[in-house]
Amino acid sequence: MAAGEGSRMLPLTSSRPKVMLPAGGKPFIEHLVQRASKAGVTEIILVVGYRSESIKDMLKEGDGLGTKIRYAFQKEQRGTGHALMAAAGMTEDQFLVLNGDVLTDVLSLSRMAVGEGLAVAAKKVAHPSRYGVFEVEEGSLKSVTEKSRSPPSDLANAGIYRLDKRVFDALREIPLSERGEYELTDLLNILVSRGEDIRMIEIDEWIEIGRPWDILKANESLLDSGDHAILGEVEPNAFLHGRISVGSGTRIRSGSYIQGPVSIGKNCDIGPNCFIRPYTSIGDNVRIGSAVEIKNSTIMESSNVAHLSYVGDSIIGSHCNFGAGTIVANLRHDDGEIRSYIKDKKVNSERRKLGVIMGDDVKTGINTTIYPGTVIETGYTGRPGEALRGRITATISSLGPECSRKRD
Repeated sequence: MAAGEGSRMLPLTSSRPKVMLPAGGKPFIEHLVQRASKAGVTEIILVVGYRSESIKDMLKEGDGLGTKIRYAFQKEQRGTGHALMAAAGMTEDQFLVLNGDVLTDVLSLSRMAVGEGLAVAAKKVAHPSRYGVFEVEEGSLKSVTEKSRSPPSDLANAGIYRLDKRVFDALREIPLSERGEYELTDLLNILVSRGEDIRMIEIDEWIEIGRPWDILKANESLLDSGDHAILGEVEPNAFLHGRISVGSGTRIRSGSYIQGPVSIGKNCDIGPNCFIRPYTSIGDNVRIGSAVEIKNSTIMESSNVAHLSYVGDSIIGSHCNFGAGTIVANLRHDDGEIRSYIKDKKVNSERRKLGVIMGDDVKTGINTTIYPGTVIETGYTGRPGEALRGRITATISSLGPECSRKRD
């Protein structure tokens, strides 16, 4: 299910669906398809909607991915149950349903794929109130409770289901939820009330992209385990240590020091004399200038980080340009919680270090300072010497770009 916009991930999803956000050096949906293929899945139906062309252009019909891909289109995004209905005429008798923004390990996915009967995947979590959770008795599902201050268990709904064609009749009967959507969790409760036995399978690994900074956590897991190869040019006196992937056409200039795990895309220009630290993922056609330090960050395609800049624990969109001397602060001096934004709501990121969440086509002026947890929306153009904090929006008027800041 890959049709949603991912509004909680804004501004990163202003020009791409959530499943196309990069993690560990490639779009999240590509990791999912590859792991499903390794788990024995031979055919995938992708339910697409928001900016579906980007998904189709990349995955096509599964060429080179070990599985056949077909597409179902969800014109209106009206919930997970509605998304499944979009594929109703395309499934076999038994099938897996996977949320496009969650990823599990190959072995756990194989256990879901080879079994018989209805099943749901669960993962024990430290903060169950953030998730829909399962109430289970003797290995079978008894109920699903959506986000609650008093959840009945610590078994989070992992967003992976083994279903069969019987569920489509039940899907047509579920009512709209309070959010105005048709939810798969309501389907599960209906099936349980009718006496269906739905087994619970606890999975080993679970990566979820639900909030912008979850990309940083995903990088840690995916870069540690992903393939790596040096396909570009590494000049003399450049030092590469650890698991490092460098795409074709990329040049690592003299004096650069790269400490893996790090992924660098194609046709990039890196250095000279820059420092790229672990768990950094750099997209295609990116320029990293002289005396730049990048740490634990994702920088999307065609962005430029000019000389004398620092980027730490941040997610940078595509086609951004950092003026020389732009510094991203990623730690509070008082070691207090770093709060950031999900849509218009300010929340605790639960991270000790978090820099900036930056949309596409952002330009900072020289000597700009960006405070921890700042969100900068797509299209913002800054001025020299600015200090940016909070949620920074950009509006266009007849007089040209105008910047507005929401300060806290």
